[in-house]
Amino acid sequence: MGDMTEITGSTAPSAPTTASAPAPAPTPASTSTSTSASASASASVPEWEQRFRAPRVSLPDWAEDAPDRALFVSNATGTYELYAWDRATGEQRQVTDRPNGTTDGVLTPDGESIWWFNDTDGDEFGVWMRQPFRAGEGEEAVDEPAAPGLGASYPAGLAIGRDGTAVVGRSTDEDGTTIHVVRPGAAPVEIYRHRESAGVGDLSHDGTLIALEHTEHGDAMHSALRVVRSDGSTVAELDDTEGGTKELGLSVLGFAPVAGDTRLLVGHQRRGRWEPMIWDPMTGTETDLAIDLPGDVGAEWYPDASALLIVHGFEARSDLWRYEPGAGSAPVRVETPTGSVSGATARPDGTVEYLWSSAAQPPVIRSTSGAVVLDPPGPKAPASVPVEDVWVDGPGGRVHALVQRPAAPAEGPFPTVFEIHGGPTWHDSDAFASGPAAWVDHGYAVVRVNYRGSTGYGRAWTDALKHRVGLIELEDIAAVREWAVKSNLADPAKLVLAGGSWGGYLTLLGLGTQPEEWALGLAAVPVADYVTAYHDEMEDLKAMDRTLLGGTPEEVPGRFEASSPLTYVDAVRAPVYISAGVNDPRCPIRQVENYVDRLKGRDAVHEVYRYDAGHGSLVVEERIKQVRLELDFARRHLAADGASAVPAVSAVPAAATVPSPAPAVAPSSPSGESMPAGE
Repeated sequence: MGDMTEITGSTAPSAPTTASAPAPAPTPASTSTSTSASASASASVPEWEQRFRAPRVSLPDWAEDAPDRALFVSNATGTYELYAWDRATGEQRQVTDRPNGTTDGVLTPDGESIWWFNDTDGDEFGVWMRQPFRAGEGEEAVDEPAAPGLGASYPAGLAIGRDGTAVVGRSTDEDGTTIHVVRPGAAPVEIYRHRESAGVGDLSHDGTLIALEHTEHGDAMHSALRVVRSDGSTVAELDDTEGGTKELGLSVLGFAPVAGDTRLLVGHQRRGRWEPMIWDPMTGTETDLAIDLPGDVGAEWYPDASALLIVHGFEARSDLWRYEPGAGSAPVRVETPTGSVSGATARPDGTVEYLWSSAAQPPVIRSTSGAVVLDPPGPKAPASVPVEDVWVDGPGGRVHALVQRPAAPAEGPFPTVFEIHGGPTWHDSDAFASGPAAWVDHGYAVVRVNYRGSTGYGRAWTDALKHRVGLIELEDIAAVREWAVKSNLADPAKLVLAGGSWGGYLTLLGLGTQPEEWALGLAAVPVADYVTAYHDEMEDLKAMDRTLLGGTPEEVPGRFEASSPLTYVDAVRAPVYISAGVNDPRCPIRQVENYVDRLKGRDAVHEVYRYDAGHGSLVVEERIKQVRLELDFARRHLAADGASAVPAVSAVPAAATVPSPAPAVAPSSPSGESMPAGE
């Protein structure tokens, strides 16, 4: 007889931990004292938990016409929320305060207002709110609807002009995509509508041109561009798909940020990878850029439009370059350490600020001036172990995997977690991640596979994921699994398949299609029943699924059946742990329940944890709870299978005191989704 556990949780903290306004940032001297005291108090807390609790910040976004006004995301109160930062005075304040957190916010160009997206408990369906950057003396900032007259929707882009006009993209099941111009004091005006997915890309400096990305041709993975006026009339079109006949995408990277310049920076795939070019929609001129770097290349303008800041990604690492179009010179390296740059921005003084980390070293926001831009007070995240690069021959070409193993003197074979990334159009990189580090702390090796469908390895590798969805990725994972066992890294009796979102989907699919190969499965917010997931998910994801599988469940039922974990649920032999957010619009709860009911029906060994949030949680203690449940599930069931000793889960002793980080983030110098790196 199998065992089954049903657990229901809430993501809200068990006790109030969030102040309505954080205390002022401490001085450098008091920061040092506070950090020392906090470090002492956290001595009894396991390092894996310290990594999650360590205060983090995102790369600050700044107002184009008021560069001293900035907005960032931090977990300083224990929940990820938005913070305003006046860099001239050093003043910081918490902008949002909601039980399940907030991460989507935008500054107006003049820095006077903050727009933030107000959904319900992580369901991603809501409206934009607005509050002043600075409240009046002795007053609290008051939120108001930013676009009165527009109902709730999934967001589909936002651009705000210098005169207060906003261009708001909306996505709903009923209407598909609609785009509206919202002028101060006036009713919203709809300028675009289509059933297929689309979104707002950018607004020109003078507010007269709007760049849109759209997939009217039906290929949700390869967008075309249209530039329109504020009345919706078309100025120019750019469509590398040629009406959906070619798999070549375009993306909006931004209008030139200076008056009178109508050039648009565009990402394209014409040479088999992402790279930038410059397109002037008013003249039709396209300017190719001679950026001879391997891998994918992204870009943004320097504030005076004299140069481009290049973000270059290659083989799971990234770096920065400065490139001057028309100068006839090669890009110039902007020095950063080896690892991953998760975000970067060029400041008006010519310096570059960037968020950097590696698998071994926690994230830090640095400037090319040599300063640390934001240094959160409180205990720092403990380091982890570096990744090793492994290349394995797979059925579709060489597969890149990143491997972390317990530090010496530990020797293999190890119990091994194959931590599969989501997306699928994403990739694992040499960046700090608290989840994999927790497994390494407990004696497991961790293998992360950039399977076909992942980004960062050229267009052909990403676009290989078609029709045999899920099965293609699992072929690559199987090739790396075989290497891991033969190389003595992994114990074949203690192989764990794990992942979240698309990685959770591949976990459930792998447990059913490769039942002999896996000892355990851990699936977070997964697709479990593909047909029901399609009918319940948000509209943009329906479009993506039609592209991946070649149609709807009614049009290509065989493909949906072949790619659905529910098809193979009766073949699952390994114990299965599933966690799911009850408000998740991406991997909705009903289709997870269908899968769980099938497991129950055959008394399969499984546990289910449901929590009151969406596609993951923004509450630190909830994240720790979920990782602890996974670690404990693995310990109990791997040991029950007769495997050699598996390390017990490190937990906070009953008498231990977990320090609460200071609620403000201190800049280290006067010049100082997305989610901050490291989770």
